[in-house]
Amino acid sequence: MKSVVLLVLACFWLTQAAAESSAVLTWSTDQDMETTYNKVYNHLENNRFYVVFEPDIQRNLSHFSERWGEDYNRNKLEGIRAMVFCNGWYANQVSNADPTMLALCPLHVTLVQEMGNTRVLFTRPTVIARDSKALGIVRELEQDVSKAINAAIDELRGCPATC
Repeated sequence: MKSVVLLVLACFWLTQAAAESSAVLTWSTDQDMETTYNKVYNHLENNRFYVVFEPDIQRNLSHFSERWGEDYNRNKLEGIRAMVFCNGWYANQVSNADPTMLALCPLHVTLVQEMGNTRVLFTRPTVIARDSKALGIVRELEQDVSKAINAAIDELRGCPATC
């Protein structure tokens, strides 16, 4: 019994470590795209991450459905949308530390709806900046974006604060 518990704990720890080292942060909700999109949008804006562009990727891809035939949307995704956003203060701080890291600006999240559920995907800027002098400020930036998305997802789940 003791070895089973240790095995389960080891697997949990490895899963957590793998999730934290992933290049993409992922949040999931049982809400539809529109509901999730609006919450994430509002939480980003309320945390001074201003959305500057909102591509509807699924709609754009759908124009190629006939041309791509059976290769079109094999995963039967119901929606793909993105938010491109920026915070001027962070952009300035990153440029002060390492102008090359302005390649991160603007940032974006992608939302994917599948079977009525929505995932929010965010490429971790710290993965890009791991060898940069800007890593400290980029780490703070990633944490602030994550905090805003966490708050949106918690609200969608009906949690008054972090669940």
